[in-house]
Amino acid sequence: MKTNKNRRPRIGVPWRTFVEEGQEHREASNKYLRAVREAGGEPVEISLALPPATLARMAESLDGFVLPGSPADIEPRRFGSAGHPQNATPDKRREHTDDQLLDHAFATGKPVLAICYGAQLLNVHLHGTLVQDIPSEVRSARDHDGGAGRSEALHPIRVESGRLAELAGGPSARVNSSHHQAVRTPGRGLRVAARAPDGVIEAVEWTTGPAWMVGVQWHPERMPGDRFAAALFRRLVREAQGVVKAPKPRGQKARRRARRPNSSR
Repeated sequence: MKTNKNRRPRIGVPWRTFVEEGQEHREASNKYLRAVREAGGEPVEISLALPPATLARMAESLDGFVLPGSPADIEPRRFGSAGHPQNATPDKRREHTDDQLLDHAFATGKPVLAICYGAQLLNVHLHGTLVQDIPSEVRSARDHDGGAGRSEALHPIRVESGRLAELAGGPSARVNSSHHQAVRTPGRGLRVAARAPDGVIEAVEWTTGPAWMVGVQWHPERMPGDRFAAALFRRLVREAQGVVKAPKPRGQKARRRARRPNSSR
C-alpha cells in the first residue's frame, strides 16, 4: 500500500489516566487533541487498556507523540526514592503505555512532545530523578501548583537551550504551571532547556541522536493564543511530517534512529 505523503501527520496522545478513560472524562484530554489539530496534525487517542502487541501495532501507524499531563504521580521506586506524603497514586497503565511509546520513539526516531507528567515520565524513563514535592523540597520555591487559590500558577522561565529559545522568540518566556513535582537530575541524554527563577527545571530536551524530543513542565495545550505554546505543537507536527515523507526502504521502519537507551523499568 502506497503512503500518502501529503496527509496530516498522525500524532498519538494517550489518555491522561485509566480512570478518566473509563469514565470518559474528556475535558482535559480534548485540549491536547485540539492543540495537535490546530498545529496541522491528526490527533489519535491512545487507550491505556491496550495489550502490548496491540499498542505496538498502533505505535507503528503513528508519526509522533504527545505525552500529556496527569493528576497521577510516577512510582517513586522507579527512581530510587521512597514515597512522599504529598504523592498522588501512581497510574501503572499510564506508565506502561508511555514507556512502550517512548521505546518505540527512540527506536524509530519519531518526535515526542512530553508535557508536565509526560516530561517527568520521559526523565524517569531515561534514569533521571524527580523532586517529589516542590513546596517542601525546594528552598524559596515559587508557586508552581496554583496553591494561592488559582487553578494554575503563572511565572517566567529562563530558556537555556538555543532550540527552545528559537521557538520562544528569545531567552525568556512566561508560562502557566500546575505541578508539585519536577525533574531533579536529568536522565541520560537529556539536558536542561529552561528553568524557573527559583531554579526548578522547566524543560528538558534529548541531545543524543537526531530525534526531536522535548519535555516541558508547563501546559501549552492550555495556552490558546500564546505564540510559544503554538510553536511547540507546530514544531512537533513539522518533525512528524518528516516521518511521513521519509522513504522507507524494505526492512527499514524509519528514516532515522535515535540512540536507544535502556529504560528505567
